[in-house]
Amino acid sequence: MGQIPLALRLPRHPSLDSYVAGANAAALEHVRAVAAGGRAEAVWLTGPAATGKTHLLAGACRAASDAGLRSMYVALDPALDPAMLRELETVELLALDDVHCAAGRPDWERALFVTLDARLQSGGLLIAADLGPRDCGFGLPDLESRATAAAVYRLAALNDEELAVALTLQAVQRGLRIDEPAASFLLQRVGRDLTELTQWLDRIDRFGLASQRPITIPLIREVIAAASRE
Repeated sequence: MGQIPLALRLPRHPSLDSYVAGANAAALEHVRAVAAGGRAEAVWLTGPAATGKTHLLAGACRAASDAGLRSMYVALDPALDPAMLRELETVELLALDDVHCAAGRPDWERALFVTLDARLQSGGLLIAADLGPRDCGFGLPDLESRATAAAVYRLAALNDEELAVALTLQAVQRGLRIDEPAASFLLQRVGRDLTELTQWLDRIDRFGLASQRPITIPLIREVIAAASRE
């Protein structure tokens, strides 16, 4: 395939072990089983933003690769050629993100139908979308019909305690250490979106490296104050 398009590159850091499931434990275990090749099924993940849909897909691909299976993560971009899906038929785990973006685009809907039709038999398919199969607005009735045959999980947001744990795990993935009081302080100051929180974590890490200081509440306070002045 030559140079890998951005849409096919795994997001940084996520692993299934660093996913804090909260109320999503059943979804996590199903994804883990599919990634290991133990269940020949298709799984559809939906739910609000920042509930970990992309994290689960990327983590599943890493787990499959670690198990010696061929895997590919694709963030669906209508600007890409849907024929690319045919080139991925031989991978043992295919993770398709942002599948709702295919709605109303006949070429992508047809390509997704072919992929779903095959993978519902062979398994190894994970899908993430903002909406469930019946709510995406697909124009191709057969695509909606096939999509509803997947196991559908609606992911729930984490509570504050779970978010603090998730942030701590994200730090560990980066080789950092942030204790629970510091994680809770950051959560209270910048919001509950885990994606935004991890972006703050990267920023705090850079600030800490520049000043040769560990991640503490005073350091976090300084970074937030500096950002407010920008």
